[in-house]
Amino acid sequence: MSAPPLDDVRQPKVADRWSVVPLLRRLHFYAGVFVAPFLIVAATTGLLYSLAPQIDSVLYGDVLTVPAATGTPRPLAEQVTAAQAVLPEGTVTSVSVAEDPDLATRVVFAAPGLAEEYSKAVFVDPYTARVQGQLTTWAGATPAVTWLDQLHRDLHLGETGALYSEMAASWLWVIAVGGVVLWLARQRTARRRVRSVVLPESGAKGVRRTRSWHASLGVWTLVGALFLSATGLTWSTYAGENFTAALTALNAKAPALDTTLSGGSSPAPSEHAGHGGAVQATTVDPATFNRVLTSARTAGLDGPLDITVAAEPGSAWTAAQADNTWPIRLDKVALDPATATITARANWSDRPFLAKLSSLGIQAHMGVLFGLANQLALFLLAAAILTLAILGYRMWWQRRPTRTDRRTSFGTPPTRGAWRQLPLWAIVPAPLLLIAVCWALPVLGVSLLAFLVVDLLVGLRRERTAQLPTRR
Repeated sequence: MSAPPLDDVRQPKVADRWSVVPLLRRLHFYAGVFVAPFLIVAATTGLLYSLAPQIDSVLYGDVLTVPAATGTPRPLAEQVTAAQAVLPEGTVTSVSVAEDPDLATRVVFAAPGLAEEYSKAVFVDPYTARVQGQLTTWAGATPAVTWLDQLHRDLHLGETGALYSEMAASWLWVIAVGGVVLWLARQRTARRRVRSVVLPESGAKGVRRTRSWHASLGVWTLVGALFLSATGLTWSTYAGENFTAALTALNAKAPALDTTLSGGSSPAPSEHAGHGGAVQATTVDPATFNRVLTSARTAGLDGPLDITVAAEPGSAWTAAQADNTWPIRLDKVALDPATATITARANWSDRPFLAKLSSLGIQAHMGVLFGLANQLALFLLAAAILTLAILGYRMWWQRRPTRTDRRTSFGTPPTRGAWRQLPLWAIVPAPLLLIAVCWALPVLGVSLLAFLVVDLLVGLRRERTAQLPTRR
């Protein structure tokens, strides 16, 4: 007699016939097995990134904070001049004025020899105009946080590595929703109380105990997992492009601040402009920062402020609120540097709803929006996703056949052909929904297609093996 195919060891239950449950069970199994490594890496790096403020405090506290917040801050021009003295080869591109009296003023420079998107930040004690130190920063992040950010984003592998995080974000919501639906269906079939859905089963042992912990933790984690998946995809490579295109089509992007100046009243470039590598150096009068700061404060821009020098001659400077903690303050103005007159304004309140929602989601995803509570929530959520992945693999191992003639390393997958058990109401919309989701999330679509091809090839191979006569 021929041995039964591995996939046919576990037959579907009668209650599963004409149901989406068998398909969800098979999808959840394969997605969990093959995507969980990506989720483990994303959760681990995300957990570390949630500690970014504390890491900065430990590693760079003497640079980022002032020894004593006493007295009246020195004029901003004096602080900028002090920073220029320690980095004469650089060109000032922006200055960040903190609201917290314990934080140093950050003077940002473009300097020769830096990689693209990197800057030199010189930190100045606002009360003494003494330079406390300088750091190479990326998007305003310190070296340590930059390293963690890029580890979480692309494993330091560039565009190729970024596919891992998009893979994790693309499948996270599928695994989370599918798992909860399977658990609810199981509890409904067993006619158990709500308590058994949200709390582990007391007294259970073996795989039953592992499944109970895995499922109940998944229920508690569902909303957070959906949030991380959605917000992570908004700035991913491929799904992010589709999201941006959708915002553009809906006219829901944040309006750009107009920085054009009539008459070209901004300072002309110095005679050395263009020298010093890729840095387009222009002479910046430190006194301009005093005028711009005063004008911005008069216009109602309170809190932390980023003052940015014009990117090119004939353009305005900008002053933007930089408070991403709720309630956020993100208004910004454009100013003529010659007169400090405001030429344009863009308020947070005027942004379209979807643009606001996207911005708030990103800040919450980064652990900034709600401060320490946000960090703690992200830390616990990342730890929960790690635990879920580990419990899932443990459950797979516990379900392995252990009879002498059927010993395998891990449990067998759910039965093939689950799509044949779909109810009629799901057969027609399911392919259309699948096409739409895979178009919006290309990495999900390509990886799902790869899963299907591999599953088909493995199934055909096992069918051929099962048809071969066994040797006596």
